[in-house]
Amino acid sequence: MPTDNANPPVNAERRPRPRIAVSSCLLGEPVRFNGGHSRDRFVSGALAPWVDWIPICPEIEIGLGAPRETLRLEAAPGGTRLMTRASRRDLTEPMSALAKARAAALRVDGYVFKAKSPTCGLHGVPVHGSGRRGRGLYAEAMIAAHPLLPVEDEGRLHDDVLREAFVERIFAHARLRALLEGQWRAGDLVAFHSRHKMQILAHDPAEYRRMGRLVAEAGTNAPERLASAYGRAFRVALATRASVGRNVNVLQHCLGMVSDDLDGARRADLVEVIDAYRAHQVALSVPLALLRHHVKGTGMAYLAEQTYFSLYPDELGLRNHVPR
Repeated sequence: MPTDNANPPVNAERRPRPRIAVSSCLLGEPVRFNGGHSRDRFVSGALAPWVDWIPICPEIEIGLGAPRETLRLEAAPGGTRLMTRASRRDLTEPMSALAKARAAALRVDGYVFKAKSPTCGLHGVPVHGSGRRGRGLYAEAMIAAHPLLPVEDEGRLHDDVLREAFVERIFAHARLRALLEGQWRAGDLVAFHSRHKMQILAHDPAEYRRMGRLVAEAGTNAPERLASAYGRAFRVALATRASVGRNVNVLQHCLGMVSDDLDGARRADLVEVIDAYRAHQVALSVPLALLRHHVKGTGMAYLAEQTYFSLYPDELGLRNHVPR
């Protein structure tokens, strides 16, 4: 909520820690049907120092033990059911009730699900008796309740492109949450949007223009309505994956802003590496590193503040893959 003018503007942390829900087994908790775990090296290793995990195991939360009888999805006249394989217990209602309660209460910046689970799987979960595949019952309900929440499973996070896209979104959602959950004024939202302009442009130019109109009216809109409209537009924009072409557009835009302060040789170097990225010959990190160096050298504060140059901790090294 906004504050009155007697209170100082918010100076929110620029990189708040994302709060991420995660299937407990991926962190090494022994909650799998066989009493074991499915510890994932990226989830429990490289990413763990930078996020706050909220571990959840739906099976344990509805009272099943570990080890336990295996579950599966089955087609039925009334819809898909979650059944135990041997004893034929129908767990659809308790699992659906848990998902509804969790979805209503959970305030997170993303969710990492266990792949192929009948409760938590995001893709390719068999629905026996139908010949089709779908999502786990719990995951389906969570996504229906939060369609713009960044979600992935641990299997897809082994893909360079999908991993980078997910991590970028969870850090962006965390920054937005830090702003809107605090005491903010219209000027704080304007500053937030200004820092994110290049990042948004790389994802969704149409939403970028719409958000610009929202921010231009920030001082006249009701605060709650403004927060809701801007928050949704921001999440929608980031849900569209950045492409090589849109990244090139942003890189060229930034080059144009520093071009007058560079000599011919440095401009030519930047043009060359941007063209190499466009041709899928180098990773995005190459032109970004060169641009960031020149932005620092020219002292251009506007570009230096852009989240586009530091979407998440550099230590994760997620922009180092050559685009496919």
